[in-house]
Amino acid sequence: MHASRNPFVRVALEVESALAEGRPVVALETAAVTHGLPRAPLARALPCLADDDMPESVRECFGASAPVHAALGHAQAAAVRAEGAVPASVGMLRGELVIGLTADELDELATSGDAAKMSARDIPLVAARGGSGGTTVAGTLLACALARPRPIDIFATGGIGGVHRGFAVMPDVSADLRAIRETGTLVVTAGAKSILDLAATVEALDTLGVPLVGLGTRWFPRFLSEGCAPLAVNAVAADPTDAARLFGAHAAMRPGAGMLLCVPPPERHALPAAVMERAIEAGLRTCEERGVRGPEVTPVLLGAVAEATGGASLETNLAVLISNARIAARVAVARCAT
Repeated sequence: MHASRNPFVRVALEVESALAEGRPVVALETAAVTHGLPRAPLARALPCLADDDMPESVRECFGASAPVHAALGHAQAAAVRAEGAVPASVGMLRGELVIGLTADELDELATSGDAAKMSARDIPLVAARGGSGGTTVAGTLLACALARPRPIDIFATGGIGGVHRGFAVMPDVSADLRAIRETGTLVVTAGAKSILDLAATVEALDTLGVPLVGLGTRWFPRFLSEGCAPLAVNAVAADPTDAARLFGAHAAMRPGAGMLLCVPPPERHALPAAVMERAIEAGLRTCEERGVRGPEVTPVLLGAVAEATGGASLETNLAVLISNARIAARVAVARCAT
């Protein structure tokens, strides 16, 4: 490993070398590793692992005894490598923001009992206290900007944050949106999380001037479900090479501004939008009955979705994260080839 000029940041030698040589690099967040996923093995085989085109290296990450949260971190990195790019998993260990966690460091972060969930705002505070944590979309975008010898410009995630439901009563907008606008990175995402106000989120992205490019789709995806009218993207990319071409033009003409590549969940693993919406509405009613407010709403909604789908929402979530990592790597490879 090689220490960067920033005393709080360490860029892995493999990542640093790839960036210096113009080879493809894909950033990966770790909030999914530290928060929100089960710390136990899967109760049943993950359906997407049976897909014919799934790399064996990704299948191997989900062993019978592998806890889901740690397996996902390794699987995303393996997915990026299988497509010919270098993974840069981002996380903080003992006050040091690491851009390019090793497998052992991913395991250390996954087993940390007090890891923080870090947006960009939180990273300096956790670093100053010598803490550890997983990065959200906004936190990972900060790491992309801090990477050396040049920023990382491709980042894969699941679903971005956005405008929360009930905004008129309690204004709540994720820091992800402004971070996407202000960091010149292509964010490969399955749209925004379904529990959000998706119409308001798309409108906010429009206000911020963030272009939405759909990969083979005209519609803004709903994270675990495919998109539909009226939420439309601004342009459609035919394939990852076309997406790389669009981002290249965007980066040349709007330096420092981000872009979204909106990738629907794999069709065979997507959940029906109507089922998701009914589950979310039920969760919102539960929150109202219990007086749940603020950050505590999200876990209730996620629990309602998991119950309504019989656990299929977890499987689709994992399929989305792995799929987006693979697609981001293909875009990064195509971008470096131009």
